[in-house]
Amino acid sequence: MIKSSALLAALTLAGLYAPAYAADTELNLYTARHYQTDEALYEDFTKTTGIRINRIEGKEDELLERISNEAANSPADVFITVDAARLAKADQLGVFAPLDSALITQRIPANLRTDTWAAFSIRARVIVYNKLEVKPDQVRNYEDLANPALKGLVCTRSGSHPYNLSLGAAMIQHDGAENAEKWARGVVANFARQPKGGDTDQIRAVGAGECGVAIANSYYVARLINSSKPEDRKTMEAVGVIWPNQKSWGTHINVSGGGMLKHAPHKEAARKFLEYLASDQAQAYFANGNNEWPVVKGVKISNRALESLGSFRMDSLPVGDLANTTAEAQKIYDRAGYR
Repeated sequence: MIKSSALLAALTLAGLYAPAYAADTELNLYTARHYQTDEALYEDFTKTTGIRINRIEGKEDELLERISNEAANSPADVFITVDAARLAKADQLGVFAPLDSALITQRIPANLRTDTWAAFSIRARVIVYNKLEVKPDQVRNYEDLANPALKGLVCTRSGSHPYNLSLGAAMIQHDGAENAEKWARGVVANFARQPKGGDTDQIRAVGAGECGVAIANSYYVARLINSSKPEDRKTMEAVGVIWPNQKSWGTHINVSGGGMLKHAPHKEAARKFLEYLASDQAQAYFANGNNEWPVVKGVKISNRALESLGSFRMDSLPVGDLANTTAEAQKIYDRAGYR
C-alpha cells in the first residue's frame, strides 16, 4: 500500500497530471474503508484487469476536504466510504461524476444507488440483547427501545455518529419527525450509561450484563460470531440478535459505496473498478472477507456468521434520500440529549 505523501510524490514524478499517461493501467483510489480484507479484493481487480491501484486511506472528512481543495488538479479517480449520509455529503459537495454504467444499473437495485454513486455492500442496524435480562419480544422494533420497561438497560454509541444519524433520518421519514423526537427522548431516558465507544463495545457490554440491549451494525456481530477468541465466544453465547421492524418498514440498512470523481484522470479505469465492485467475485469478497451482505441478488457466499443470522426484510427506503433528514435527525438528537 502506498501512503499519502509517498503516493503524491510518485504520481507527480510519473506525470500523473497528464491523463494520457497509462490511463488504462492505473487507478487512484481515495478510500475511507480501512479493512485488511479489502486487500484481496484490490489484488483480484488488478489480476483481472491489469490495472494497478494506488491507494490513499484516510477519514471521510479529511479525504473530502482534500478532494475539494485539489479541485481540477486532483489525482483521485474514485472515492469510496461507509454510510449513506457520508456519500450524500460527498454528493452535495459536487465531487462525483454522473454514474454512467448500464452494468451497475442492471445489477444494483435502484434504491441502493443514485445518479452519481452506488452502494456495493450492506450492513444492517440490528438490536442485540442480553438473553438473561431482556426478552426478545420486548425489542422487536427500534421504537421499542423507548419503552419505559427498558429503563436503565439501553446502550448505544454517540448519537452524532453517522450510523445513528442515518437511523434517525430513516425514522423521521417512516414515523414522522414528532414521533422520532419522542423516540429519541425515550431512548435517552432508558440509557444504562452515557453513549460511548463503538458498536463492538456495545455488544460486549450487553454480553457482560452492563447493558440489557443495544444497537449495532450486523458486521460487528458477525465478526464476533466468527471470532476464535474465548472471550468473544462467551459474549455471543449471552447475546441474542433481533432483525428490527420486520412487520413494518424493515430493518434499517447501512451501506458502503462510492463513485467516480468528476476530475478523475483515469475515467475508464474508474468505470472498470466500479463495475468490478458490482461483480459476483467482488460481492463475495465483501461478504466472506468483511461480513457484509452483497447488494447484488443471487451472489453465493460462504460465511458461517452471516448464514447463522439468517435472512431478513430490509428497509427499501432509497439510500440517497437519507441525507434529506440527517440534519433534522441531528437537531432532534441534540434536543433530546442524545449525544
